Amino acid sequence: MPTDLGGIVLYAVLFSLPVVVLGAVILRGTRHLSLITSMAVLVLIPTLSTLAGVIGVSGLMFTDELERTAVVLVVVAAVTVPAALVLGRYQARRTVWEKQIRDQERAAEQSRRELVAWVSHDLRTPLAGIRAMAEALKDGVVTDHADVARYSDQIVRDAERLNSMVDDLFEMSKINAGALRLTMEPVDLHEIIDEVLAANRLAAERASVRLHAEPPLARVVVSGSDRALGRVLTNLVSNAIAHTPPGGAVEVSAGTDGTHAWTRVDDTGPGIAEHDLPRIFEVAYRGTAARSPVASDGLPSGSGLGLAIAAGLVEAHHGGIVALNKEQGCRFEVRLPLAVDA
Repeated sequence: MPTDLGGIVLYAVLFSLPVVVLGAVILRGTRHLSLITSMAVLVLIPTLSTLAGVIGVSGLMFTDELERTAVVLVVVAAVTVPAALVLGRYQARRTVWEKQIRDQERAAEQSRRELVAWVSHDLRTPLAGIRAMAEALKDGVVTDHADVARYSDQIVRDAERLNSMVDDLFEMSKINAGALRLTMEPVDLHEIIDEVLAANRLAAERASVRLHAEPPLARVVVSGSDRALGRVLTNLVSNAIAHTPPGGAVEVSAGTDGTHAWTRVDDTGPGIAEHDLPRIFEVAYRGTAARSPVASDGLPSGSGLGLAIAAGLVEAHHGGIVALNKEQGCRFEVRLPLAVDA
């Protein structure tokens, strides 16, 4: 057993260093395991290396003093290892949360960039048309009464398209900012379906699409905002009409399933590409050409926010919305909790 300071240091290093090296090897071998395991190994390395150093300095003589030291180290390990496991679990969860937050922020930033790109293009196109036609009318280039009326109608249509885009942007900004305030009350889905179908009947006739509803057998009452739910169903129905070829059909149905109500909008269009399904409710995502309709003048039919707004409003009602392909066409299904007193 060494008695001088140099010998004590030498023996302590000789006996503790192998434990440290072994711990490093174990850490390297378990680097693919959980953070909790790494934390436990990191706590045990200094404790065991200290015990090995003390044993080495004592000359492998298990005296009462060495026994007391060993007991202290065991107690320390018994306290610190569980604490390390708890801290490791917390750190692991925090790491996952931080990664999820970073991923969400990157996705949100990418979504904002896509939105700016889409909206910039979509707003610029009808604005350019309005400006050109207005200048033609102002400068007297168009004098024929029929042409003047046609130009005026087109200006009105483009202005309505711009107004719809601005409304969509305003709604989407409230949803993203968490500033959406809904007045919840008992709402009968059958009444909303009737109102939405009446409002979209003319658009369906112009598109030569048959629009009809399959009424539920009984009242389907949910707790929600009739305006917001009407907006959801309007977006889904107009989307279905736009994607259904002439001669096709759009059907709206509703019912209950346990504690939830469901509303389905089925169309006979080309369906949704499988790689588009996971992103169909993202902001400004229009997908492939088959699901990216254009108006009669060749311009995009909307802002690209309709489905994203519908998804946001459904989420605000603590519900869910899904899209899936059928044998012919696709189906959008909205599920909402039934009203408690329904």
